[in-house]
Amino acid sequence: MTGRVLLVDISNSFVKLAVANNGRIGRVHRLPTRSLKSSQIREIVAGHSLSGTVAASVVPKKNREVDAACGPGVCWIGPDVKLGVGIDYPNPRGIGPDRLANAAGCAAHYGVPAIVVDFGTAVTFDVISAEGNYIGGVIAPGLGALTEYLHDHTALLPLIRLRKPGAAVGRSTEGAMLSGAVHGYRGLVAEIIRQVRREAFPHHRPKVVVTGGDAELIASGLPLFTAVDPLLTLRGLLVVAQLNL
Repeated sequence: MTGRVLLVDISNSFVKLAVANNGRIGRVHRLPTRSLKSSQIREIVAGHSLSGTVAASVVPKKNREVDAACGPGVCWIGPDVKLGVGIDYPNPRGIGPDRLANAAGCAAHYGVPAIVVDFGTAVTFDVISAEGNYIGGVIAPGLGALTEYLHDHTALLPLIRLRKPGAAVGRSTEGAMLSGAVHGYRGLVAEIIRQVRREAFPHHRPKVVVTGGDAELIASGLPLFTAVDPLLTLRGLLVVAQLNL
């Protein structure tokens, strides 16, 4: 595939859109999912002569906005499209399209076996075998969801802005919450990776690639990761475009 292709990643909180030209991802636009309109998409692609559109969505009611802006023929990611990885999973249609895109991007750019960690509204761990097959994963609450829960369900705890804590022992309520959130979340991530490695890769050392909004914050304190790649999902969409369009 040559020419320009629109890449669309619809997640629960934000939509990322970018036009790729001959295999290179251009400027990434980030829009709130809740308010996404087809007119916004048309504005982003104005002036581009597109060869096609590839999209992954975990918010199906917003798919119609993409279809309205791009017309028929949008390649929606699912188990029936070519991904560059196989699927060894009991219910392939139960796999989130964004997770399939991450697997495609990881396999193409970093190799297999691998674990992909995506920090979003939920944090997902996706496992790709040494044979290049998606075999399953783990889903846990996202870091933002945990801190918002504390604020929403207590009388005195504030809603904090996530950042690196100054110390493990907090000297204020906010400092204590930051320490619990960031250090505690790093512990959650490290233990899940340890268990996945033990179960799925007893004879291999998988690559561990992380992406998503809180990736830099959590990865900075854990020496576990092969790469931090904020564009991994879009890279996977581009791989699918190259294989299918």
